[in-house]
Amino acid sequence: QVQLVESGGGLVQAGGSLRLSCAASGRRFSQYAMGWFRQAPGKERELVAAIRWSGGNAYYADSVKGRFTISRDNAENTVYLQMNSLKPEDTAVYYCAAEKTTITISTTPDYWGQGTQVTVSS
Repeated sequence: QVQLVESGGGLVQAGGSLRLSCAASGRRFSQYAMGWFRQAPGKERELVAAIRWSGGNAYYADSVKGRFTISRDNAENTVYLQMNSLKPEDTAVYYCAAEKTTITISTTPDYWGQGTQVTVSS
């Protein structure tokens, strides 16, 4: 069993930055691929960024490439999402997710966090 707790969301002006954190409980965090999803009102949940258990082969949605960076610290059981040059269209609830796999996370991960709201004002 893995529990995920996100933090770091909030209100920021366009062009600003936020850093989301996701703290995972449970053992063997390093065996899990991790990802950040987001869901805006009236839209489907989408995968924003993902990282393998080893920390390599990061994936980014086209809409965030060059602006967002995903990273993980297996010693601290934490995954991060650094978000720069934020745009109003980045406004959404951001969810951390985990999946026990040696490849990248899928759209149906094993565990979800409760979500953290990110609001970008224009």
